[in-house]
Amino acid sequence: MSAHYPNLFSPIKIGNVEVPNRIAMMPMGVFSPRLMDLKTGAYTKDGADYYIERAKGGTGLIITGLVPIIPLPGMNPVNFPDEYVEKLSYLTNGIHEQGSRIFIQLTAMTGRAAWFEGDAPTDTLPAPAPIQNVWDPTITNRGITKDEIHAYVRNFATAASLVKRAGGDGVEIHAVHEGYLLDQFAISFYNRRTDEYGGSLENRLRFAREIVEAIHEQCGDDFPVSLRYSVRSYVKDFNRGALPGEKFVEVGRDLEESLEMARLLEGYGYAMLNCDNGSYDSWYWPHPPVYMPKACNLDDVMKVKEVVDIPVVCAGRFDDPDLAEKVIAEGKIDMMGMGRPQLADPEIANKFREGRLDDIRPCISCHQGCLSRIFQHKDISCAVNPACGREKSMAITPAETVKRVAVVGGGLGGMEAARVSALRGHTVDLFEKTGELGGVFVWAASLDFKEDDRRLLAWYKKQMVDLGVNVHLNTEATADTVAGYDEVNVATGATERRLDTPGFDSPNVTYAIDTLSAHDEFEGDDVVIVGGGLTGCEIAYDLGRKGKHVTIVEMTETILNTFGLAAANYNMLMDLLDYYHVRVIKNAVVQKYEDGVAYVEETEKNYPNCANRAKRMFALGPQGEKLMHKIPADHIVACVGYTANQELYDQLAKTVDAAHLHLIGDAIRPANVMEAIWTAYETAIAL
Repeated sequence: MSAHYPNLFSPIKIGNVEVPNRIAMMPMGVFSPRLMDLKTGAYTKDGADYYIERAKGGTGLIITGLVPIIPLPGMNPVNFPDEYVEKLSYLTNGIHEQGSRIFIQLTAMTGRAAWFEGDAPTDTLPAPAPIQNVWDPTITNRGITKDEIHAYVRNFATAASLVKRAGGDGVEIHAVHEGYLLDQFAISFYNRRTDEYGGSLENRLRFAREIVEAIHEQCGDDFPVSLRYSVRSYVKDFNRGALPGEKFVEVGRDLEESLEMARLLEGYGYAMLNCDNGSYDSWYWPHPPVYMPKACNLDDVMKVKEVVDIPVVCAGRFDDPDLAEKVIAEGKIDMMGMGRPQLADPEIANKFREGRLDDIRPCISCHQGCLSRIFQHKDISCAVNPACGREKSMAITPAETVKRVAVVGGGLGGMEAARVSALRGHTVDLFEKTGELGGVFVWAASLDFKEDDRRLLAWYKKQMVDLGVNVHLNTEATADTVAGYDEVNVATGATERRLDTPGFDSPNVTYAIDTLSAHDEFEGDDVVIVGGGLTGCEIAYDLGRKGKHVTIVEMTETILNTFGLAAANYNMLMDLLDYYHVRVIKNAVVQKYEDGVAYVEETEKNYPNCANRAKRMFALGPQGEKLMHKIPADHIVACVGYTANQELYDQLAKTVDAAHLHLIGDAIRPANVMEAIWTAYETAIAL
């Protein structure tokens, strides 16, 4: 028990399994050959170590990422029972050695959410009945047969028995959740069947009921079965989600039906409901980006607890132990569920217990290292924790030879290089030419929905103090400054690009950094943003919700064309821009800014789409050869990217041995938080 959070760190029983505290690691997909045996579905030693590290960090219940039990040839525990049990035992034993408990999540997979690539057959993963595919609406997923349903049920029961043989404490069924196959059965909007698996609520839940009954028949009633459960769908239509607070007509599962469903699921024999919200059609609810409120699902999940007696877990940007302590003490939920925060800091539970909240490395809800990498068929990891998923191979170890290390630049990359170097035992000096650490991230974190970015910045600054890094502010490093150091890391960042557009010397034209440092001081209502990348779109969203009339002008065919941007983040930001009436003009440039008007010229790529409306929508040039918008603009914000600053590196390369001179972060190429931190980490652990 914890003196700081006695209820959060009190034990709880799920069925007859006692869990030592109320913190659960949420399931996140682990589908890569280094972390999962793609033959059996068991976790490799690297994959097991990833989970064991979180148990070592104090998490009471580990719920693994999904393991397919599809009745088809290929990866499936059922097809290789003895081998699966043998390999899984390393994981279960490792979790138990840390005093934690483990549930293996079993899944019927995706149904209409199947992702098809290349020449992959489109009929392999059926839906409840023929229905359009999530990712490609031109594809119709076929309907599943009764024989296939029965095969799924048998496989769930057999797979659960293998988990029990391997020492697992329980299983979780995935899911009446997120619009996966079982959820498609449960929701009438997706389930168009007319047999005993469609129609009434009880019929739509028949698949889920048969699964838990079959597991209990094969494993006994004392083997607990959890259900991953989306309380509400937040779906307006196919591929159309609803934003928080938006008025809409729910076509998926509404709260009233959800509460009745929760009662039924408890009656069927499920021992726990592991809850969040959303569907593939509203993907930013089960995978909440930075734009989603903290604890975004809590109000809905607390309603579920009012109607069931079994334990209820809440997940979804829920990383506040004070809030968790309060709602658990009041009996409004039973467990705190965290996924991405456990990736960012595997010690998060222990730090809660000890009251060391300032020592927690926060998740920034970017999805760059987790969800985005999963869809790139890479190992799951974390943008702010490069060792995630590489716990052994990328561990920070003491240096064989203690060195004097110089780091030039105090942005995230520079501070990460300094942190890791200091942890390895080196003597580290960090030189920052300004009076503040953080670089451009200071301004990137200034938007009010970037509270976790600000927490990350504060964490890095604390690490510099706690680890004894010698920080030299207001010091512009030169070749003389770093002379005599054994290793020199150049993290000089990047410089904003500037435009020579006529009129852009006006005081009413600012660039991203200056805008972010003073975005509450805008006068006037009309704003034009030049550049539709992530920064430009986030500024547009911020200004739009403050009542400004915002137009984004983007010179290419798409906005938010940012590598590593996950679909959940992309979809929500696009919906927010639409919700706040942000106008987007693509394939266009600002030709000049004059007398409070931005003259925006479209390229020829837009002409065919605009020909019938040109006369009433555009002011044409003398011969009608150009399409020109005249847009009122009290202010223009230019967000046109950055150029790597390698000036110091190039100078040092003439005098410093190349083997001991390292370029890191945006100084290599401007990218994102993940690349800045990862290049610094990978450089520093090799020094």
